Amino acid sequence: MRVLSGIQPSGKLHLGNYFGAMQQHITLAAEHECFYFIANYHALTTIQDAAQLIQLTRDVALDYLALGLDTSRAALFRQNDVPEVTELAWILSTVTGKGLLERAHSYKDKIAKGLQPTMGLFTYPLLMAADILIYQADRVPVGRDQVQHIEMTQDMAGYFNQTYRQEVLVRPEPLLSEAPVVPGLDGQKMSKSYGNTIELFEEPRVTQKRIMSIKTDSTPVEAPKNPNSCNAFAILKLLANSAETQQWTDRYRQGGMGYGEVKKRITELFEERFEPARLRRQQLAKHPDQVEKLLHEGAERARAVAHATMQKVRMACGLIRV
Repeated sequence: MRVLSGIQPSGKLHLGNYFGAMQQHITLAAEHECFYFIANYHALTTIQDAAQLIQLTRDVALDYLALGLDTSRAALFRQNDVPEVTELAWILSTVTGKGLLERAHSYKDKIAKGLQPTMGLFTYPLLMAADILIYQADRVPVGRDQVQHIEMTQDMAGYFNQTYRQEVLVRPEPLLSEAPVVPGLDGQKMSKSYGNTIELFEEPRVTQKRIMSIKTDSTPVEAPKNPNSCNAFAILKLLANSAETQQWTDRYRQGGMGYGEVKKRITELFEERFEPARLRRQQLAKHPDQVEKLLHEGAERARAVAHATMQKVRMACGLIRV
């Protein structure tokens, strides 16, 4: 099974990214043929500083490699290293109605948050569909809130195949993730746009300060507490094993425990989980040529597949002679 996913380099990756996607990506690579691209074309809708985009793109590569992504099994590459994807996006635009794009939830949500309604933002689903279809992906890991993106891609594959009366583009299916929604420091979904994140590879003292700032209620130490409504507990149970989670659940309900204890334990568990990867990342950062080599090799593998797909697409359209 071929799996495809993109990671947008729009900021430092955080605990929500890890549990929401990265952990699953690394696991899938042990079992399937995986293509993971760093979506720097997509990032242009929000990041328009060249040096910043270069650095954030490199950071994503370092993060995945440090966390253990096996690049002998998964192709990790920059989106723009396969420029054919923009050609396919244009071709898809010629068979896709404007109404489909107008129904995109993500476009409406981003405009509601104050982003400028550029054509890049509006046509984002076309490029996203091209990203998936050019690699003939069977499955795309997504959360339930992202299923519409895959449905739109399915529609576009159908539009193309019907228009040119050939089954050229493979219909992808969503690989639904059961990953939890990770709460941020303020209780909202952890997100760079909310400024409520716990970054994966920040310095330990900064991470500890962030964790100690997790918003909790004012229930007295001696009083029983409800773990199911506690923001700190929701983060702790992501890091602790089931036995320890049950112990904390009992302590919450019994009372006599302060939230500071929970936050201290979150800090310890976070370090246990991510300190080895942080040290690996520091070493990788000292060897940028090695990282670049891995990205180049990933792009070569991806571009070979993309080239084969585009040959079929161009022949179907009449852009090259049979």
